[in-house]
Amino acid sequence: MLPQSWFERPAVEVAPELIGAELILRGCGGIVTETEAYCPDDPASHSFRGPTARNAAMFGPGGRAYVYRSYGIHWCLNVVCGRGHGVLIRAFEPRFGIGRMQARRRTGDLRLIASGPGRVGQALGVGPGDNHAPFDAPDFCVRPGVPVEVMVGPRIGITRAADWPRRFGMKGSPFLSRPFR
Repeated sequence: MLPQSWFERPAVEVAPELIGAELILRGCGGIVTETEAYCPDDPASHSFRGPTARNAAMFGPGGRAYVYRSYGIHWCLNVVCGRGHGVLIRAFEPRFGIGRMQARRRTGDLRLIASGPGRVGQALGVGPGDNHAPFDAPDFCVRPGVPVEVMVGPRIGITRAADWPRRFGMKGSPFLSRPFR
């Protein structure tokens, strides 16, 4: 597992290094293929205006989960980095617990299991009880992966600072939420 100290850096450093890592939550997960970095100086970040009850996890120790509901529908999973820094897990290649993830997502198409932050949350069964949870247990962790070629581009689905190059993806992966330009 990656130690807590590994996460306690700026999100723009951690996000590309998470590409290729293994993400495991309660026996389900896979290889991280896409992330987005959010920092306290970023107007698109939940931490931009400072700590609140909703974003408190982002101001706690690194190596923990920050879980929030998007559009009142989807639970999204972030990895907390340095104070106010977080990395949104946008997509992963399913490798573990595929049958359970397929059932949660109601699809047999592996490319549709975790290709987007809402799908990631649903596939992994993420919910509010996971907020603040440390990624330090064998069944709730991030493990180092193998080095891969990483692409960089603008973020998706936001209006503020959308053009900032803080979206990272595994080159050549069919398990991305959207292609890189």
